[in-house]
Amino acid sequence: MNSKFMNDATEILSGGLEERNHIDPLYYEKYNVKRGLRNADGSGVLAGLTNICSVRGYMMNDAEKFPIDGQLLYRGYDINDIISNAEKENRFCFEEVVWLLIFGTLPTKSQLAGLQNILGEFRELPEYFAEDMILKAPSRDIMNKLARSILVLYSYDDNPDDTSMQNILRQVLQIIARMPTIMGYSYQAKRRHYDKKSMYFHQIDPSHSTAQMILSTIREDQQFTEEEAKLLDICLTLHAEHGGGNNSTFTARVLSSSGTDTYSVIAAAVGALKGPRHGGANIKVTNMFNHIKENVKDWTNDDEIAAYLERIVKREVGDNSGLIYGMGHAVYTNSDPRAVILKKYAKKLCEEKGFGAEFDLHERVERLSPEVFYNVKGSDKTLCANVDFYSGLVYKTLGIPSELYTPLFAVARCAGWSAHRIEETITGNRIIRPAYKSTFTNTLKYTSIDNR
Repeated sequence: MNSKFMNDATEILSGGLEERNHIDPLYYEKYNVKRGLRNADGSGVLAGLTNICSVRGYMMNDAEKFPIDGQLLYRGYDINDIISNAEKENRFCFEEVVWLLIFGTLPTKSQLAGLQNILGEFRELPEYFAEDMILKAPSRDIMNKLARSILVLYSYDDNPDDTSMQNILRQVLQIIARMPTIMGYSYQAKRRHYDKKSMYFHQIDPSHSTAQMILSTIREDQQFTEEEAKLLDICLTLHAEHGGGNNSTFTARVLSSSGTDTYSVIAAAVGALKGPRHGGANIKVTNMFNHIKENVKDWTNDDEIAAYLERIVKREVGDNSGLIYGMGHAVYTNSDPRAVILKKYAKKLCEEKGFGAEFDLHERVERLSPEVFYNVKGSDKTLCANVDFYSGLVYKTLGIPSELYTPLFAVARCAGWSAHRIEETITGNRIIRPAYKSTFTNTLKYTSIDNR
């Protein structure tokens, strides 16, 4: 690398690069800019319409926000009903949700069986793809590998740029089917190259559900119980979709509005989900609880736990963010229905697998956090645990390595991204292009290069 260039770049960095890229927050007030596309009350700016999902967390009455119990609806169906009916009928529900989100209706038995067969057939990657794309170019971060691999699948498609609905449908179903395979292979390559551990590839069973296939792929002995697979299936179902306004789904819609190909759309959505403010939050929760467990001697002592949480909020410990990760949500107020469901299943599994003390610690942190925020910041904002609060604990009890927490989120959310890609392509008909106002007012006189 050119050392002269790097020296010049370092000098620029120390000479005010950050200052020249800083915008005074007062300008946002002056021009009524909705930072993060959020209104002053925290609600999202209305940027589109969708028939795919509804996320309900509060009510508005005379311009005042009132907390309510959270509700998540896929195509109008309550997530609680979807999961409870699948449990009653002793079957997996993620594939049913894939059909529901993409096609807009509940599948018949034959339709669901057909979708399951198609996903099973599509699981295998193109010939030599794993060797050339994954094994020869491993990545420390599985999300990075997911995005890169999805982009490369474009080169294996004989008709990648066709945006007809039939072609998009084929593409999204192939990507939904192949993402767990890419994730599993990428994890094995990472184990071998970076962790210096054994790598193992198992034959894919096309009859497996997505959850069964994942557990079979990442476990050396390929063994799992039906209960474990059903719990992972519930996790995938809960993460499959969350409205058009979340960062990764909005990214998918923005790219779809430009008319680009499906692979670019899904890869970009993966890149958005990779961010710690979005899908990476579950790792933040796990890391935070590791800090708590290391520094709180008595996990049953509310006073000791609350005192440590106060230090977190005061930015004295942890990652100094001042955040109790997993607590609070942009939409949900009283409760996040996904967290409520996960908590119920996590409690049962934790007790069975010897993680009861950790579950109890999670419950205590959940209960104490609102009071801690009030004591430290004077905030009486209604605060609930979100889905990330318990998902990491569930994955831990299932023996899933932490580097796969966010990729699992991506594997599930691909169903929602695909549905929104289809909806935006059919009904958007206009490129998404919000306005940005420049804050400089003067036109500068250009200086020739010899006089700079």
